[in-house]
Amino acid sequence: MENNGRKIVMKYKVSLCVCALCFFTAFLIAMSARQQGNEALAARIAPEILRFHILANSDSDEDQQLKMEVKGLVINYVNENLGGNATKEKTAGWLMEHKDGIEEMARTYILSQGKDYPVKLELARDYFPTKAYGDMVFPCGTYDAARITIGSGRGHNWWCVLYPPLCYTDSMNAVVPERSKETLKSLIPDEDYEALLPEKERTDHSSGKPRVQVRFRLAELLGLGRQAGDQ
Repeated sequence: MENNGRKIVMKYKVSLCVCALCFFTAFLIAMSARQQGNEALAARIAPEILRFHILANSDSDEDQQLKMEVKGLVINYVNENLGGNATKEKTAGWLMEHKDGIEEMARTYILSQGKDYPVKLELARDYFPTKAYGDMVFPCGTYDAARITIGSGRGHNWWCVLYPPLCYTDSMNAVVPERSKETLKSLIPDEDYEALLPEKERTDHSSGKPRVQVRFRLAELLGLGRQAGDQ
């Protein structure tokens, strides 16, 4: 009887392990499919988008604060001088035309704060994680970007979307301008645009009703879901 009891317990443990392994495997497959879907969406919309990427010198509180101040300085300068009708190509070209001036402006400000860091502005192709900007979420993937490196560039970085102009400098009122949304909507397919919106605002085009999606709470808890905010 004792041996039979042990066998039953062993079978139960084996079954439990197999079930857990199957669940975890299914979970990983689902997350992989979601990741691939996000990157496919990014590949479709990336040709129309110019991201902004600024890297801090380090993760010290002072350097991180300096990063955010330089970010605000540059975004305000771009918004005030570029004009509201620029295309992606014009935005990128304008940045390179004013590269020396932007670098000098940022460096002068950094020096005024008691730091002696070089500043480099360049156009690059960077991989970005999934990020929320106001009420829009951009999927992970590789995008063209205007990248500013402060000092060594080894600190946590900050991202936004420079074209269409979705960057905001007031973190207390993180709202994407409606005009910028309309510009973006005109550049990409409707379904891709809706995929950037909160899930409750998306529409199932086959029925005209809000789209219902299953969300993985475990994925969110593990940090595999959508990310928001600055880094």
